[in-house]
Amino acid sequence: MAHQSFLGFSEAGASCLDLWKEKNDRLVRQAKQVAQDSGVSLRRHKLVQDTLEGLRELLHILHGLPAAVPVLPLELTVTCNFIILKVSLAQGFTEDQAQDIQRGLERVLETQEQLGPRPEQGIRKLWESVLCASSLLPELLCALHHLAGLQAALWLSIDRLEDLALLLQTLNGNQNGASKDLLLLLKTWNPPAEESDAPLTLQNARGLRDILLTAFAYRQGLQELISGSLPRALSSLHEAASGLCSRPLLVQVYTALGSCLRKMGNPQRALLYLIAALKGGSPWGLPLLEASRLYRQLGDTAAELESLELLVEALSATHSSEFHSLIEVELLLPPPDPASPLYCGTQSQAKHLLASRCLQMGRAEDAAEHYLDLLALLLDGSDPRFCPPTSPPGPCMPEVFLEAAAALIQAGRAQDALTVCEELLTRTSSLLPKMLQPWEDARKGTKELPSCPLWVSAVYLLQGRAWVQLRAPKEAISEFSRCLELLFRAIPEDKEQASNCEQGCRSDMALKQLRAAALISRGLEWAANGQDTKALQDFLLSVQMCPGNRDASFHLLQTLRRLDRKNEAAAFCWRLQAQTQLPQKEATWSLPLYLEIYLSWIHSPDCETFLEEFQTSLQEPRDL
Repeated sequence: MAHQSFLGFSEAGASCLDLWKEKNDRLVRQAKQVAQDSGVSLRRHKLVQDTLEGLRELLHILHGLPAAVPVLPLELTVTCNFIILKVSLAQGFTEDQAQDIQRGLERVLETQEQLGPRPEQGIRKLWESVLCASSLLPELLCALHHLAGLQAALWLSIDRLEDLALLLQTLNGNQNGASKDLLLLLKTWNPPAEESDAPLTLQNARGLRDILLTAFAYRQGLQELISGSLPRALSSLHEAASGLCSRPLLVQVYTALGSCLRKMGNPQRALLYLIAALKGGSPWGLPLLEASRLYRQLGDTAAELESLELLVEALSATHSSEFHSLIEVELLLPPPDPASPLYCGTQSQAKHLLASRCLQMGRAEDAAEHYLDLLALLLDGSDPRFCPPTSPPGPCMPEVFLEAAAALIQAGRAQDALTVCEELLTRTSSLLPKMLQPWEDARKGTKELPSCPLWVSAVYLLQGRAWVQLRAPKEAISEFSRCLELLFRAIPEDKEQASNCEQGCRSDMALKQLRAAALISRGLEWAANGQDTKALQDFLLSVQMCPGNRDASFHLLQTLRRLDRKNEAAAFCWRLQAQTQLPQKEATWSLPLYLEIYLSWIHSPDCETFLEEFQTSLQEPRDL
């Protein structure tokens, strides 16, 4: 019997076992004390490393002994404590922990003189063999459930959910025909209670089960929220909120609940959860971002912008990380996905969101200041991680410059806008010659059309507008001409390429709108200087570029009427009316923000009224 063969002599063996158990208990107490200590981080780190090394040495001693049932409860407990501390230090599982678990299982099978399954059969078969053998070894049951909790945490962290379900079915003793609902299986799992004289653990099996239950409920709730299964998401998130949540995690869960309720059309209940998430005075960024979306949906612009301002402040604050000697729910969650509606982003992304919303809401002065702050933040390298946010899709760096220039022009700061444009030209003009050959390749359909020339064209367009504001028509016309010269060398991507781009200058629509905007702008300058013939040419071209463009049509008709070319005006007006009666294709993507702002500048508030009145005056066919 294994009990009789333990070390060959029971009294000496029992004495050693007591010493090893005492060492384990001392190391566990030390690790828990370090977790509660608020002292110098370097000292705490050294104490944790010493504790980890102590557990490693103890485990090495135990592994040097023949596998024996009296020792295995302690050995498996030390293995679990070692894994837990190592995972908490590394902030995640690694292949080393998988090997430690497998070694523990093999040691159990050694006591039964079993070789176990071959390595290629995998860890799942190994667990089946061990749990089958454990029915003959009830003294190992508690330690094996402990180790199984760690295996479940590892599998959950790497999305091996099928293996996790089978393990839980085996632990629950109902493998055949049992439910594969992981949430139900976790609730059903009832690890045996530890004996009063059992070795101390950093985190017992029941604690691990509660962590697993909360982590899976939250993961499932997020997936259902993203996929649009809102009632199911609400149920899963409520389950997570009632679980073992740290304060930061509870903030995430409450924010997810708020997002879910907002999408379900319950803004007041959503607001209650967001207020709960913000309680405590800590600068949590995530609920502030969701609050801004909620206020935007409610049409409360002031509250939306205030939330975004607080979000920028929250993301600029530094948060000290705390050491936990346990496996936390956060370690079992996937890394933040930029595609998730709960992705908070960086300080620069939040600053851009604030600036762009101010610009869209007509708060030009505020938008200009926020954009200048954002450019300073990006250019001095204090936040180098700026990249396009994904909800909604955001701009790349050149487009941030273009938006900033548009905001400055909107705020009446044309000279500052020219400075921003010059900075962007400095950064992109050296790339322009290299981009001309790819345009030729794009024309042949072999490569994707580069964006750089279109950004430079947009710079010239905005510079032209700035010169208009500075009452310098000659410079304005020159910039519009440079814009057009470059734009007419660009070609739209084919449909297959454009299908991968829902926003940006490289889309066919954006290219056409840029051309039309530059032509209309130059035409307006010609007209303002009394050169209606040249203006007419530009307006005609703009209509050709964007058939049905109401602003281009308005300026064309105005010019034709000034030139007393009534028949041409009437003929064009009839064609325009026929076009408006055709079914219109809905836009599949939006224009870049800077271009939307620019188009609003060349839109006449009298455009629709004029076109309607002009068409009404042509009711009699004989007037043609």
